[in-house]
Amino acid sequence: MNCVIFSSYFPSISYISKFIICDSVTIDIYEKYIKQTYRNRCNIMAANGINSLIVPVKKSHNGITKDTVIDYSENWQKSHYRTLLSAYKNSAFYDYYIPELMPLFNEKEKFLINLNSKILEIIFKILNISPIYCYSNKYIENEDIKDYRNLIHPKSHKNIEDKEFSQAEYVQVFSDRHGFVKDLSILDLIFNMGPLSLGILQKSISRTNTNLH
Repeated sequence: MNCVIFSSYFPSISYISKFIICDSVTIDIYEKYIKQTYRNRCNIMAANGINSLIVPVKKSHNGITKDTVIDYSENWQKSHYRTLLSAYKNSAFYDYYIPELMPLFNEKEKFLINLNSKILEIIFKILNISPIYCYSNKYIENEDIKDYRNLIHPKSHKNIEDKEFSQAEYVQVFSDRHGFVKDLSILDLIFNMGPLSLGILQKSISRTNTNLH
């Protein structure tokens, strides 16, 4: 099965699962940029509950995702790093993985898709997977390809039921306060579960009509 998905900032667990389900993934960077989605944000679990980390962006001249420029007028990188430190410093694998992520909070990519691309490469390295994926050279309009561009949304009322993903529970830092919270950023999974993260991902995938790599 081939599929298409959007570019995402520290993607959700269900987003990463698509790279396991699909034979190949095309990341559509020629789509119209949609505000208030996972394209420039992610959800993590902090002491007070779910916290959204948002990358501020400037309006592109053509409204296309590939031309969306990051806004550095405020030091959001420092803020995101401090929030992650506060949320996950007591997790089992934060100290182990944060050095690999630090360049993301120090270097300044111009375009959002370049930042998201670097994130994806690091996540795949941590998970020890090598999915087949590419970036589009035009807007994808193909009825024969599985389309996930509108499936995964941070606002629950806009989410479409994902019949290929059912979150397997795992240990979370603040579960004693908030219970288990499903489908957070992949960071929540890897900071808490480390080398067991891929197994949790695979357990979360419905085996119906899928072929795990």
